[in-house]
Amino acid sequence: MAVSIDFELELGDSVIGIDEAGRGPLVGGVYAAAVSVPLDLAAKLLVGEWRGINDSKQLTEKRRERLAEVIKATEGCTWAVASASPSEIDRLNILNATYLAMRRAAEDVGARLDGGKTILVDGNPAKNLPYPSRNLVKGDAKSLLIAAASILAKTARDADCLRLESLYPGYGFAQHKGYPTKQHFAALAKLGPCPEHRRSFGPVAQMELPL
Repeated sequence: MAVSIDFELELGDSVIGIDEAGRGPLVGGVYAAAVSVPLDLAAKLLVGEWRGINDSKQLTEKRRERLAEVIKATEGCTWAVASASPSEIDRLNILNATYLAMRRAAEDVGARLDGGKTILVDGNPAKNLPYPSRNLVKGDAKSLLIAAASILAKTARDADCLRLESLYPGYGFAQHKGYPTKQHFAALAKLGPCPEHRRSFGPVAQMELPL
């Protein structure tokens, strides 16, 4: 399904699209991105520079990276990426840590917008957001702003996996991006968890730290 701005146009305030990346991996933070553009600009972008934007999962890595740069460079676009750390995930649980990352991203964008704000969030309703919100199931495939946010969140988390790869070689973070693959399990069995593994996740909790 192609993205559109129909859902945003139903809302009167400045609209902030939000999406997250990284709830399932065993390592690293969970990321959220927030994106807002004036609605008249959104209509132009949809048939112009942003016409290739879609749910990040439907795009190749190279295409995501290119579109992320386009989004960030778009004049009139207000965006932010935020995260919750592995220690916050362990303390709060992954769902509440995701809400925290979303709140941080939304507050960053909202602070730079005038007037009322409404958040459009992908999936189920989110708690503790700083402005009134509306959830949209499969929103990353339907809403232009959520789709743009999904790209920024995903590319930011992938970049962090490259950082983890350089800090903790041997786990294969650049390949599996921290997800629970056979390669990741084999590395955990051999090396034990690294400092940025999520200790509250079962597969990690079962492993002993290396000597």
